[in-house]
Amino acid sequence: MRKLPLIAAAATVALALFPAAASATPATGVSATVLYQRTVGDQDYILREITIEPGGSTGWHYHDGTLYGVVRQGTLSHFDATCASDGVYRKGQAIVEPSGADQVHIGQNRGDRPVILEVLYVLPHGAPFSVDAPNPGCDFE
Repeated sequence: MRKLPLIAAAATVALALFPAAASATPATGVSATVLYQRTVGDQDYILREITIEPGGSTGWHYHDGTLYGVVRQGTLSHFDATCASDGVYRKGQAIVEPSGADQVHIGQNRGDRPVILEVLYVLPHGAPFSVDAPNPGCDFE
């Protein structure tokens, strides 16, 4: 039982020395439906329909695999971790999101009607659809 105060003291010191990481920005106004899913070897192939309502956002995130998408309706505004726009995608246009923690990005619907995307996720088996990330310092979202 004497170890408990030592552990508590060590935890307090660790929290003081290592501040908490910035919190992730949550998605707002986003819904999704899985249309198809299949695993081949060690890869998951998942087709989703994603809807982003007007004013909605995916939140800052990245993926452990590559995504291939097509805009079915609306206009998607896409930004990278430098806060620069890396694309504005309209109905019928394709978008590719590369994998990796160094590929943090956000998608926003700045229009007045829902954005509807069809997205094929090519992920390592069992990986999440996305990994939340903190805002890299942009003055939006």
